[in-house]
Amino acid sequence: MAEVFSLRLLPTFAGTHRASSFSRKVLKPVASVSASRKVSAVRLMRIEFGGAFADLLNEKGKGSGENEMAYVERTLGFRTRDLDDRDLRLVTDVVGGTIRWRRYLDHMISSLCHDDKTFRSMEPLLIQILRIGFYEIVKLNMPPYAVVDENVRLAKVALRPGAGNMVNAILRKLVLLKEHDSLPVPKLEGDDRAQARALATLYSHPVWMVRRWTKHLGKEEAIKLMEWNNSDPSYSLRTNSGKGISRADLVAKLDSLKVPYELSLHMSDFIRIRTGLQIVIQAGLLKEGLCSVQDESAGLVVSVVDPQPGEQIIDCCAAPGGKSLYMASRLCGQGMVSAIDINEGRLRILKEAARLHQVDNVITTIHADLRTFFETNTVKYDKVLLDAPCSGLGVLSKRADLRWNRKLEDMEELKNLQDKLFDAASLLVKPGGVLVYSTCSVDPEENEERVAAFLQRHPEFHIDPVVRYVPPNFVTEGGFYFSHPVKHSLDGAFAARLKLIGSERCSIHIARVSSTLHNVFTVFPGEHRSTKLTVPKPETRRGDIERILFTISGKAGLINKS
Repeated sequence: MAEVFSLRLLPTFAGTHRASSFSRKVLKPVASVSASRKVSAVRLMRIEFGGAFADLLNEKGKGSGENEMAYVERTLGFRTRDLDDRDLRLVTDVVGGTIRWRRYLDHMISSLCHDDKTFRSMEPLLIQILRIGFYEIVKLNMPPYAVVDENVRLAKVALRPGAGNMVNAILRKLVLLKEHDSLPVPKLEGDDRAQARALATLYSHPVWMVRRWTKHLGKEEAIKLMEWNNSDPSYSLRTNSGKGISRADLVAKLDSLKVPYELSLHMSDFIRIRTGLQIVIQAGLLKEGLCSVQDESAGLVVSVVDPQPGEQIIDCCAAPGGKSLYMASRLCGQGMVSAIDINEGRLRILKEAARLHQVDNVITTIHADLRTFFETNTVKYDKVLLDAPCSGLGVLSKRADLRWNRKLEDMEELKNLQDKLFDAASLLVKPGGVLVYSTCSVDPEENEERVAAFLQRHPEFHIDPVVRYVPPNFVTEGGFYFSHPVKHSLDGAFAARLKLIGSERCSIHIARVSSTLHNVFTVFPGEHRSTKLTVPKPETRRGDIERILFTISGKAGLINKS
């Protein structure tokens, strides 16, 4: 009998949930509560308070790692058996759905409490148990009294008898209201702010997202997007052509595993699956490097890059490396993909994946900060991909927890970072080369507006329309690639393909900018003295002029003025 720590979660105040006092006990398995329910409650705790992702993409389906059962013991105070395949599927459904519908569920729980203070003072584990029960009854339409019985028992054994009594009273009240079709839902009335709050509750999104999408898309389209985000995600598998695996080979494997699938309508090496991902994982298809889990929207970004054998390509902000691996497989063993990232640990994972996929001969990793990489780099690349850090507002269906981890203030910080990375990436492109800027966001401020701002700072680049590289229904009026979740039934994604003018035209441009800078320093001799920069002469080498202009744009803001 294992001796483990039992975590008791005490009542909290003002909505701040904190875990406290530990006690050491000898624990026995509690067979009266299903393993899936226990694991779901603990996983929800870890996701909300520990920052874990709500995905389940590892070999055993234990998205929080191999020590998950130990977390169950420490959090609930008792042991549980390992999960079977049916348990895993149920945990996936319950955890993902409960996270997506958190705001809606909390509204109903609060409405059925005596007052809002009662809800806000509940301990975290009690809230998770209630959320699970409400989700199973309202959204999964599970037999209500079975749900009530199991959640009451879980609350009693994990917390105390009084907590079980509270769960019993609240869930029974919910069942009664549902039977009479009188669930407490907000009404769409009042001014724009009031309606945005009501929509945010009805479709379980942060209010700031609702207001932003209503502004950019209109109310009807915003509702459709939120409905998509709340739907069960489908996944795509990309065949590993670098290892000689064809789509027909992967289809044969899926047929043998009895996993239903659809062939991608847009890419010849992708297959969609709505169910059966755990079967694919447990069969070892990912571990053997036969395929990767990658959305078609990400694959189409690689199509915009259009890797060709023999090319030198750099993937900026590359980790975890899905696009790097796909580009490498399309080089057919000729050329090189340099994957640069600030996170050394994630680069090690990328290197291991490259070895597994047998493309390690055409992938090299670089541990560096892109914003300062230009200071020591002397290599220019045929193609540069900047898959920029972004809000992830295009992948909320798969990343159920992300909507609650993003704040409006993040958007400004992200846009500033995107601009800096965009400028830095532009210094790696050889004359006549290509720079691709991409995100997994549906927000125009992170997409079209960042490209427009970049082109204002860098007139040496021009838009190269993507119509030659992706199907026409993905091409915007501006010549960019855009995958819309509702329209295309894929993750949201954006990419702009920009081309650097050739060496002759670039020399003319450098001379013009250099002359402008001379004039600026002549007219305002003291204004930028603190930058301590030498004004470039027209004959200065392009590599040097880039570094000077980049430094000026960062320190003195002259590029926009010129």
